[in-house]
Amino acid sequence: MKIISYNVNGIRAAITKGLVEWLNAANPDVFCVQETKALREQVDTTAFEELGYESYWHSAVKKGYSGVAIFSKIKPNHVEIGTGIEHIDYEGRVIRLDFDNVSVISLYLPSGTNIDRLDYKMQFCEDFKAYITELKKTHPNLVICGDYNICHEAIDIHDPIRNAKVSGFLPIEREWIGGFMDDCGMIDSFRYFVKEPHHYSWWTYRANARANNKGWRIDYNMVSNTLEEKMTRVAILPEAKHSDHCPILLELDL
Repeated sequence: MKIISYNVNGIRAAITKGLVEWLNAANPDVFCVQETKALREQVDTTAFEELGYESYWHSAVKKGYSGVAIFSKIKPNHVEIGTGIEHIDYEGRVIRLDFDNVSVISLYLPSGTNIDRLDYKMQFCEDFKAYITELKKTHPNLVICGDYNICHEAIDIHDPIRNAKVSGFLPIEREWIGGFMDDCGMIDSFRYFVKEPHHYSWWTYRANARANNKGWRIDYNMVSNTLEEKMTRVAILPEAKHSDHCPILLELDL
């Protein structure tokens, strides 16, 4: 199973920048999308369907905001829209597809742009962790794809010193993501294979950051440790430029 996750920063804008053509070439079995910023009925999915994808959406109540989706060439056994946790589901941040041997989640974790949103982000993090802890009792083989809005280690950010007090690299956030992996039995699939620095998945639009590769690695394909031996390949795909993020790839031999 070839899985790609991508924060598209507005799926309608990404489509105008060639997203469908890129997806045709990349050809994942499962394509997890974050920050759709659209209701399903606002997006013409015909071109995706012509490529063999059925799409499943969870949009925010607030129009033009947040939202996740999964496009799949494999028919899922079950689709779970949201978590059952009201504040998470109001913002359209979690959707899950269950297949025979694995369940794939598209996650869009909030950013902590100000103190109120940072408090909310940490509440979300704790509630999401509790949700996954419970979910793993019945669905042990998870792949949680998405934009976590957190760099875990200094290697994951271009300037760890100057960003030490910036949301996305705060000690409390880094501690949470480490604890999430430890307590929920999840593997950062990219770091499992790639130990070298300078691999990022998001760049600010300011100061020519992407051209200078001054980025952050905040997008992850987290994999249940029960699937450790099933992971065969990972990659970050910075050549795809439909967003301020880039896609991340995971292949599993199921």
